[in-house]
Amino acid sequence: MHRVLVVDDEPQILRALVINLKARKYEVDTAADGASALRLAAERHPDVVILDLGLPDMDGVRVITGIRGWTRVPIIVLSARHTSDEKVEALDAGADDYVTKPFGMDELLARLRAAVRRAEPSSGEDEAVVEAGGFTVDLAAKKVHREGRDVRLTPTEWHLLEVLIRNTGRLVSQRQLLQEVWGPAYGTETNYLRVYMAQLRRKLEADPSAPRHLITEPGMGYRFER
Repeated sequence: MHRVLVVDDEPQILRALVINLKARKYEVDTAADGASALRLAAERHPDVVILDLGLPDMDGVRVITGIRGWTRVPIIVLSARHTSDEKVEALDAGADDYVTKPFGMDELLARLRAAVRRAEPSSGEDEAVVEAGGFTVDLAAKKVHREGRDVRLTPTEWHLLEVLIRNTGRLVSQRQLLQEVWGPAYGTETNYLRVYMAQLRRKLEADPSAPRHLITEPGMGYRFER
């Protein structure tokens, strides 16, 4: 049974989440402020944290930073903040996903299940070779095959694909991708990402105009899905 820490100062949302999570056999802890969230995260060791950013005692981004100081537990932000800058700030602080209020319970639960799956340990072999649709990526050998044929990627295309795959299912911000692929001096050159993602989709996706694996989250970043 997985344990979820829900952090929100709105009683109605806390109640709805607790009811839905317990109905699906999750163990649930709740906190209504940032200090309680940090304490419970340290004491209870949740498998996933669902976190509002607008807390009464501190900004939720500080909670993310505090949790990230000692654990990689998945953090799903659930917030009414909807601007790209606010979303990117939370993602850059270490959040794994971002859901905007008002939200659909089914979508949130699906993202929660995905976060739990990603956090579960897997063998080195599983991590080394990734299959998605009609293509296979061998991270150790740095090779890509599609429908039995080699796919030639440029060094930049490979690096971009590798970062996304190593964060499978997780939303990776534009700034993080630029800094990991092009270097720490980059952070605003989003046109680079658009160009190289388009090239990767042409080489890997069955329908580049409707990608199933290399997903864009407008204004925020990109996500690799199997």
